[in-house]
Amino acid sequence: MTRTPVLYLSHGAPPLADDTTWTRQLAGWSADLPKPRAILVVSAHWEEAPLTIGATTTVPLVYDFWGFPERYYQVKYAAPGAPELAAKVRKLLRSTETPVHDAPERGLDHGAYVPLVEMYPDADIPVLQVSMPSLDPRELFDVGRKLAPLRDEGVLIIGSGFFTHNLSGMARATDGTPPAWSAEFDHWGAEVLRSGDVDTLLDFRHKAPAATLAHPRIEHFAPLFVSLGATSDEGSGRTVIDGFWHGLAKRSLQFS
Repeated sequence: MTRTPVLYLSHGAPPLADDTTWTRQLAGWSADLPKPRAILVVSAHWEEAPLTIGATTTVPLVYDFWGFPERYYQVKYAAPGAPELAAKVRKLLRSTETPVHDAPERGLDHGAYVPLVEMYPDADIPVLQVSMPSLDPRELFDVGRKLAPLRDEGVLIIGSGFFTHNLSGMARATDGTPPAWSAEFDHWGAEVLRSGDVDTLLDFRHKAPAATLAHPRIEHFAPLFVSLGATSDEGSGRTVIDGFWHGLAKRSLQFS
């Protein structure tokens, strides 16, 4: 079996479903991928140490947002659980002495289900979410490297975040022009990813322009490092979706 690709995607807020361009891009992307046997998601919206495995049987949704219209809280995504995948994750991590915890009631947050609704609307693929045990880029890279063997078994690994994420600095311009800090960081990231310079990406806080404006907290960039680790021996990523949403860069990438 050919190794399954790895994704990093900008997941959007619940109103992503109303953006016909973005939803079409996500649907087209998944249509071009081999159908995975299971999906493993690391989302910006679940930080918990040590690494924690979410629900593996009935998989609920976590409506982890506030102030939206009621219809966004009625979205359903009844994907099958992935207990076999969870067992493999435990084995891979524990074999390297990485501690693993379980949170059997913890479902898919919006960083996981919002894009999956658009990419795999039939909800017929087992899905497992695991936490980010740290925001340290090198630690997350190492997590991805340990999880990489899952790709040989048809598992699609998705890091779900947002390529720039500063909600207080979101652009309100009617012409759609992104703020300079978002455009500069996005351009820098695209160039570094194209070159495959992982070390520079891991040190983005010191190397990237406007890094602290693009990511006042790094939790939305951090899932990228898991994706990079899972493809650490395979070169640069390919941008599948780019552009901006309310000034935030929605760059999304496929590795290998």
